[in-house]
Amino acid sequence: MLANKLKKGDTIGVVCPSDKVNNEDIPEIKEAERLLKERGYNVVFGKNVYKNTTGYGATAKEKAEDINEMYANKNINAIMSLKGGFNSNSVYEYLDLNTIKSNNKIICGYSDSTSYINYIHEKTGNIGFIGPNFKSLNAPGTNHYLLDEMLKRLENNYYDLATDD
Repeated sequence: MLANKLKKGDTIGVVCPSDKVNNEDIPEIKEAERLLKERGYNVVFGKNVYKNTTGYGATAKEKAEDINEMYANKNINAIMSLKGGFNSNSVYEYLDLNTIKSNNKIICGYSDSTSYINYIHEKTGNIGFIGPNFKSLNAPGTNHYLLDEMLKRLENNYYDLATDD
């Protein structure tokens, strides 16, 4: 099941189901936020994004809590994983699949994030996107190509799914 297209003025929620946020990540995160705001989007971070309760980020329950809250929040139009890493599969048991299924939204990320995105698809039928993580939207050397291409697909070509036809 596809979510609605992204449009200017929409709000993108950021979750961190994988690795912890390091001090060196902060400038990249702030720049990614600035770039999205510059293009007309609002950005909201999950309340547990910056926690490092376990040494590799927030607890699995805290990480899942952010995901669940983003799905439940009617003002959030899309969800992006902050960064890759490991252990996003630890959130499975804490995800509220009923809330997720009934509040389908764009969800995007790569690396370890593909694990929970694919899990959500398997359990709810909601289609996620294997695309950039939030932090990588301003990857050095891409001249914002990555951000522009992601937005092009989520805004305009969203329903152009590859088929064997």
